[in-house]
Amino acid sequence: MSTWVLIRGLTREAGHWGDFPSRLSAHLNCARVVTVDTPGNGALHKMTSPTRIADMVTACRQHLSAQGLPPPYNLLAISLGGMVATEWAYRYPEELRHCILISTSFQPFSPFYHRLRPGSWLPLLWGQLCGGRALERTILNLTSTEHDLTVLESWTSIRRNHPVGALNALRQLIAAARFTAQRIKPSIPALLLAGAGDRLVDPRCSMVIAAQWGVPIRIHPTAGHDLTLDQPQWVADQIERWIRPH
Repeated sequence: MSTWVLIRGLTREAGHWGDFPSRLSAHLNCARVVTVDTPGNGALHKMTSPTRIADMVTACRQHLSAQGLPPPYNLLAISLGGMVATEWAYRYPEELRHCILISTSFQPFSPFYHRLRPGSWLPLLWGQLCGGRALERTILNLTSTEHDLTVLESWTSIRRNHPVGALNALRQLIAAARFTAQRIKPSIPALLLAGAGDRLVDPRCSMVIAAQWGVPIRIHPTAGHDLTLDQPQWVADQIERWIRPH
């Protein structure tokens, strides 16, 4: 049975995948799907977040080993999680079969104002100052184009149960800002997915990475940053179609 490892982004956790893991498992003929939290998020929210993406990779590998889940793995990662997956692919390619990056961006391919769109700066600052439900509403509005009120309630509950401290959020931002990928693609098969309606990260970031690495990219015409929330069936279909020849 193949193992799929799902990694979320900045201050996000396993719970933010919703029902997508079970949907993906069913779509891929009952593949084992595992969600991991990086230190400072989710079940690990009391830990200190690393300021290096490489240390997040180490934490993920240690977690999987402790769970008795040996490689090889297939990685599916979104946003900052895409940086973790990319670093993993460079450092330990022998552990991986496939790498799928959703709505990600990193140096040296895109300017900072594409990696975090200027229109999101003030809303994020205001949301951070307000905290709680207001912050989750801001994040949801920036990352999704097709959500409903139940998602906001779920995300608010997640924040209440697993609060991410401001210092940990800052440390994760530092890790993302410091990370620089290689211009040569990782040696394992890679696919990029993005939403044309992304209000947080310009989808051109994914397009530039795909062009530089010479790997395929699929762009949904209306979905936002959180593709697995807006278009979970589309994402599962793209993954199944892409891995079939591999």
